Amino acid sequence: MRHGDRVDNSEPMWIATARRPWDPPLAESGRIRAFCTGRKLRERLDFPIHRVFVSPFLRCIQTASEVISALCAVEDNNIEMTSENVPIDPSKLKVSFEYGLCEVLSSEAISSDLTPKDGNWDFDISKLEEMLPAGTVDHSAERVYQELPKWEESLMDARARYRQVIQTLADKYPHENLLFVTHGEGVGIAVSSFMKDVTVYEVEYCGYAHTRRAITFKDEQTFTSCKFEVSTMGSESGISYCPTSALAMDV
Repeated sequence: MRHGDRVDNSEPMWIATARRPWDPPLAESGRIRAFCTGRKLRERLDFPIHRVFVSPFLRCIQTASEVISALCAVEDNNIEMTSENVPIDPSKLKVSFEYGLCEVLSSEAISSDLTPKDGNWDFDISKLEEMLPAGTVDHSAERVYQELPKWEESLMDARARYRQVIQTLADKYPHENLLFVTHGEGVGIAVSSFMKDVTVYEVEYCGYAHTRRAITFKDEQTFTSCKFEVSTMGSESGISYCPTSALAMDV
């Protein structure tokens, strides 16, 4: 899932006084969209989400918090539009940070004028964990990427990173259904990596890709799996894509 609406898009002057201009929070509309998307997933999915992995960027953390609250709500109250005052059951799922799900760290995604001058992105994980619903954080989960990628990674490297994280964590937790809260490029890869001859050209805020695979267990630790297949259509998930061959013809 991509994060919700970011505040610097709805309030352009936000950057002028921001302490962390490279890390905008959600706009209020983004909080609402995230919570409502979580509620929609709860209603539509025929399986539970067991574990959530989230990018350390603030907009993704806030999105994950809203989605988790909707998924774990004790009662499905259709009146509520955000997580505020919504009681939850934190035992329903666990959440962890994953550096490999972070934004593409290059000037293609983040203006060089906005990046930290000392190169320190200043993600304090202990403080960020406090923003997530109480009782849901899993401190024991080991990250695929132990640190952030280097600045000015290529788009190709970033896409390979997203692909690796998805595959590695799926293999690490084969008994569980996972939700990744990340950025638009990461969601696009979740489609283009598993659909033949497809190019993703737009991912809306809170757009999501649903992939699944068949797994055969030999025992608790050993299994074989088929390739992932994308089972969510773009029209209902906020993702727009087309055949790569058609795109090439247009060019």
